[in-house]
Amino acid sequence: MSTSKAQQKATAKYVKQNYDRIEVKVPKGRKTELQAHAAKRGESVNGFINRAIDEQVKRDNTHEEE
Repeated sequence: MSTSKAQQKATAKYVKQNYDRIEVKVPKGRKTELQAHAAKRGESVNGFINRAIDEQVKRDNTHEEE
């Protein structure tokens, strides 16, 4: 079942109001590798990248406190 134009418009509006976008450039072939890695863990590439960022920020903050 496909989504209607109204649903697509509402989703786009919600995303624009609630999320910031960051473009990530990776070397050719790396995207496929990241997709496979994320899929093995049952998450999207976006979810994987957000998790990786969160974990790194947490590690960085922990090291700064030492």
